[in-house]
Amino acid sequence: MKTLQFLVLIILFFEGSAMAIEEPKYKVIEKSGDFELRAYSPKIIAETLVSGSLEKASAAGFKLIADYIFGNNTSRSGGNEKISMTAPVTMEPKSEKISMTAPVSMEQTGGQWRVHFVMPSQYTLDTLPKPNNPAVTLREVPAGNYAVIRFSGFASENRTAAKTADLMAWLDSKGITPTGMPEFARYNPPWTLPFLRRNEVMVAY
Repeated sequence: MKTLQFLVLIILFFEGSAMAIEEPKYKVIEKSGDFELRAYSPKIIAETLVSGSLEKASAAGFKLIADYIFGNNTSRSGGNEKISMTAPVTMEPKSEKISMTAPVSMEQTGGQWRVHFVMPSQYTLDTLPKPNNPAVTLREVPAGNYAVIRFSGFASENRTAAKTADLMAWLDSKGITPTGMPEFARYNPPWTLPFLRRNEVMVAY
């Protein structure tokens, strides 16, 4: 019953806010087909660490952070507060032992993924409500440059790994060295038709 109630909440939340979902602010430095170089503004994220495959970790991480933004939190006034959904939902391997040369797999040593939502831009760390669940934490991410590859359809582990390899090969052809871990970003709710889905792999440089 709790799972059904949670799914209903997600559907109502997305349907009520789909036209107003905020995305992180960035400027496009260069675009070439499905590839982009972007300059991102600073952002605040709510994140959690989860274990398992790409799909299982994505679902588990989404549930934990969605629980926080749906109201499992303590606001500065002492109550709880519903926070607007943003896009994308992003995940990256926690391990720092991933080769940055092609091919690159999205699998990770230790079995943990870092899943995060970007918080709406009107908040600061001082004004965001505090998560009641200690598994969810808040953190500010400084401005930075990212290389991105965009693709539609289903994002299986094998397909995501292949897109990551494509991104790394493109960067290598431009003489750009990544400085961070590959991150996988989903922009759409799970019921979105495959050809309408927006998926991205991004990496700091």
